[in-house]
Amino acid sequence: MANSSNASARVDGSAESLAFQLSLAAVLSLITLATTLSNAFVIATISQSRKLQTPANFLVASLAVTDLLVSILVMPVCVLYTVLHSWTLGQVVCDVWLSSDITCCTASILHLCVIALDRYWAITDAVEYSKKRTPGRAAGMVATAWVIAVSISLPPLFWRQAKAEELTSCSVNTDHIFYTIYSTFGAFYIPTLLLLALYGRIYVEARKRILKQSPQKKAGKRLTSAHLVGGSPGSAASGRLDPPSSDTASSSSDQVKVTVSDALLEKKRISAARERKATKTLGIILGAYIVCWLPFFIYTLVVATCETCFHAELFDFFTWLGYLNSLINPIIYTMSNEDFKKAFHKLLRFRCRAS
Repeated sequence: MANSSNASARVDGSAESLAFQLSLAAVLSLITLATTLSNAFVIATISQSRKLQTPANFLVASLAVTDLLVSILVMPVCVLYTVLHSWTLGQVVCDVWLSSDITCCTASILHLCVIALDRYWAITDAVEYSKKRTPGRAAGMVATAWVIAVSISLPPLFWRQAKAEELTSCSVNTDHIFYTIYSTFGAFYIPTLLLLALYGRIYVEARKRILKQSPQKKAGKRLTSAHLVGGSPGSAASGRLDPPSSDTASSSSDQVKVTVSDALLEKKRISAARERKATKTLGIILGAYIVCWLPFFIYTLVVATCETCFHAELFDFFTWLGYLNSLINPIIYTMSNEDFKKAFHKLLRFRCRAS
């Protein structure tokens, strides 16, 4: 009786374990697919819309390409490894996967720095930087991000000596404490400090511009109400127009000036609104990035100095939280930018008609 009950318990336990593995695989696969599709749509939207083909959006498209590579080269293999908790793909695939993981994730983080740097120059030195803000400059910034990412991912390749038949796990060796410090600071801590400093300056500059526009905006409203189509303040309030007079004729040049002034104020108001929205978007991206990646990089440093602190489930959770940032980035850009929204909806309608 005891043997039969033990056997029944083992069967129930294995069934629950299998159900959990299948559920976990389904959730992680769904995240991977959503990451692939969202980044692919951002790339397609920019490539199909001439209005979005600017140097600034070239950087956004490059970030989407990087996050797309994370979803194609890194996440599918990680789904299998997370579910099975055992490496079955051999040494070569392990080396390629780890290198792709470090390179693509680091490049994604550095792209956020590049975008923030571009935004910082655009808002603090608008006139001069508009001349320098070319596709070539953007390509150079992207290339720099990738070179740094590759330089961080290469060192582990030189000390991995495990043989394929002996390999049961695939991870970067945390015994090399100097590499752990070098990689975590190069891939996260230094870029994060740079991002915080840049965002702080961007926020201050944007705030100055918005406050500068406020009194001009109010003055513009007063002028408009007092010079309604050449009428007097009294006629504007009563809903009628006074007949033309010598005073009206002599003030025609003033009306033109007011009209031009109103147009300039409206243009400045729209520009200020865009600055405010772009700054808010950058802040949301920065916040999402820190929430997603900070736990992983703190835990990586802790594990490097405390072997008993490592727990596979916790490490997997923090890893996937970091990967989630590659899904969040395109969603934020698509939802917060009106031009992206319109182009995205237009692309979706075109796809639906084509199908």
